[in-house]
Amino acid sequence: MMGGAAPIGGRRRGIRTVLSRAGLALLLLGSHAGGLAPRPAAAAERTRLVAYTALELEQLDPIRRAIEAAVPEVEIAWLRASTGLITDRMLAERNAPQADLLIGVATTSLLQFESAGLLDPYRPAGVEALRPFFRDQTPPYSWTGMDAYLGVICFNTEVAARHRITRPSFWRDLLGPAFKGRIAMPNPAASGTGYLLVAAWLQTLGEDAGWAFMDALHENVAAYLPSGSAPCREAAAGRHAAGLSLDMRAAAEKAAGAPIDIVVPVDGTGWEAEAFAVVAGRPHLPLARRVADWAASREANALYARSYAIVAYPGVSNPAPVYPPHAEARMIRNDLDWMARNRTRILAEWSRRYGAKVRSSP
Repeated sequence: MMGGAAPIGGRRRGIRTVLSRAGLALLLLGSHAGGLAPRPAAAAERTRLVAYTALELEQLDPIRRAIEAAVPEVEIAWLRASTGLITDRMLAERNAPQADLLIGVATTSLLQFESAGLLDPYRPAGVEALRPFFRDQTPPYSWTGMDAYLGVICFNTEVAARHRITRPSFWRDLLGPAFKGRIAMPNPAASGTGYLLVAAWLQTLGEDAGWAFMDALHENVAAYLPSGSAPCREAAAGRHAAGLSLDMRAAAEKAAGAPIDIVVPVDGTGWEAEAFAVVAGRPHLPLARRVADWAASREANALYARSYAIVAYPGVSNPAPVYPPHAEARMIRNDLDWMARNRTRILAEWSRRYGAKVRSSP
């Protein structure tokens, strides 16, 4: 264990003391802007369930098809957005929820929804088989984890060689003059990855030192981008020397041949878990609960493991050879309850200090 970090499988005080993602555009997949898309005859007798998600686009169709095969009475309509937009939308709809399910949404967001009474108190079948920190530890049971992702630096070795930039080992190494104008980072108001980075610095350094670190980092940041994946894509394309991003996007870019090193800083990195839950008070709760049963299954976790190195079901993960083997050991002791409670305050202060460099597209 290094830099105050602890393995995800280490001793915890429950997920509330230890335990979003990308895409600013809000996409309702399966409907037109003015109403529902025409459904094929085979789907005409299905019940349509709306699922809010922050998963990557390429994950959605395989998961939809698997759900509809496991629960043939259901047709899944995804509404996909970044973690920040999903969170704000759910809270705005608290008096008249529009989603039936939340699938692939940050656990810190689900903790807010749980506190607001928006989640159905349902314990899916088979959750006892999942790793303990992916299970809601506080009654009534309301959500279940799927995967975990963590913050990394996508470091472009070709850009670094041209500008004589040394590979960073610690977060503070990004503050050197060689990085000025050559760093991209996610906007934490839109991106769960951005927020987990900010929250980790505040937790590990303390608030005063954490904001001082971000003040210095801001001097070297070229832009804050709308998703957790975008900074790594930008670095992979050679437009920045370093993109602060999430582990699995970095692994995907490196596996595709991008000239990047995946740096998990020695002093520890922030992380988040994605989870699923049934929304309370909706008209098709029995069907939504059956989808939740599937989402906790080994079959479902095998699908999650196509995109994530760390998933809830033991023994299912199969990370790519390019995935850094020490990543899990460098995850900090994260307080997701604290992240959930302080999100509004932290984002307001972050926007006040650094909002001038926010960009709505890469």
